[in-house]
Amino acid sequence: MRIHHLSCGTMHPVGFGKDHMICHCLLVETDAHGLVLIDAGFGKQDLEDPKARLGGAFARFVRPERDVSHAAISQVEARGFSARDVRHVVLTHMDLDHVGGLVDFPGARVHVHAVEHADAMAQKTAKHRQRYRPAMWAHAPEFRTYSDLGEPWHGFDAVRQLDGLPPEILLIPLAGHTRGHTAVAVQDGAGWLLHAGDAYFSRGEVHAEKRQCPALLRAFQTLMEVDRKARLGNQKRLRELASGSPAVRIFSAHDPRELS
Repeated sequence: MRIHHLSCGTMHPVGFGKDHMICHCLLVETDAHGLVLIDAGFGKQDLEDPKARLGGAFARFVRPERDVSHAAISQVEARGFSARDVRHVVLTHMDLDHVGGLVDFPGARVHVHAVEHADAMAQKTAKHRQRYRPAMWAHAPEFRTYSDLGEPWHGFDAVRQLDGLPPEILLIPLAGHTRGHTAVAVQDGAGWLLHAGDAYFSRGEVHAEKRQCPALLRAFQTLMEVDRKARLGNQKRLRELASGSPAVRIFSAHDPRELS
């Protein structure tokens, strides 16, 4: 499989100064299953009019760049493919900056943890209504949801097999940021890539000898978490995996230092 690292959105949150955040997605070329997109970042419509699609508060404080060339569909097309070639999208979770691009791939089957899908659809709490925006899936994509745990993967529970996808792509439950948050593991020739989604935001939380995270990011993670004990426990497990398993390369969704 050939794997492309994409930045499907750039954000300049208030208080970050010259720093920024990205929406790190993967585009996986498979032999028999078409293209697989891991997370969908922002869509074209989101970047054309962030206030209308993402909400005034998000547009004002997170400040995504209004550049449609960052949208996943633009980057897919720049590599010589079309939206029809993307047959599957695998989501770490359904926050708006991870699902906005779904609308640009209307024929893709969308794979997500069952708990995440249920929370996004029900929107029972104010926090759910803040983070999950039904406009992102108003085109009625075909969802495939998963709740059964498979064989252990490097000490983590794994969800396998994903419907219609090769066994080299796995969902790894990492609850905390949301109840149904997962990582996505992709096996390549050199080992495994682990897209950890929003299990952490700053590289120093997992890859530094001593856990490091800027104060603003710590505050944001605390604001958005639904289970602090689970989130911090999974970060600890990721640090152990990063230090003990060189064949697994771990990266998060938003730290630009991890994009390659």
